[in-house]
Amino acid sequence: MTQRLSQFSLPKNFRAKNAVIVQIWWIVQSILFAWSPQFLYGWRRFLLRLFGAKIGKNVIIRPSVKVTYPWKLSIGDDSWIGDDVELYTLGEIQIGKNTVISQKSYLCTASHDYTKETFDIYQQKIVIEDEVWIATDVYIAPGITIGRCAVVGARSTVLDNMPSGMICVGYPARPIKPRKIG
Repeated sequence: MTQRLSQFSLPKNFRAKNAVIVQIWWIVQSILFAWSPQFLYGWRRFLLRLFGAKIGKNVIIRPSVKVTYPWKLSIGDDSWIGDDVELYTLGEIQIGKNTVISQKSYLCTASHDYTKETFDIYQQKIVIEDEVWIATDVYIAPGITIGRCAVVGARSTVLDNMPSGMICVGYPARPIKPRKIG
């Protein structure tokens, strides 16, 4: 047998909060966050901060955004998080300032070790630096850093770190040319 899921166990303090806090957040997110009118960006910033997220000034977060554990999230000033973005914060996600994460993108900080029968789970931080644009429907794997001023094109899959100042596209994403402004 290659997987024995009955032997799986979550690492100690994996969620970084107790199960009650996790459940309260999931209820708050599914009702107070998700049902809030589009224009109530301050309300959603407040809710995330209430649960430990570090959210900068003027951050726009759409009501359909999903955050697994807000206490593992930081977003810099003037950044935008688009509709249906999933911030799977089993590990930390750090998003810089003046950065856009476009609709339907998925930032995944955790996975399983398929080489172990116990299918161990692990987490790795994702860092999206300042002035980055993650376009529509991009997947970013655990442990990735996207360099300052980079662009990741629509529907790309990011499995390796992407350099600063480059336009990166594809499956897997690769830098193809410098980003020029003006």
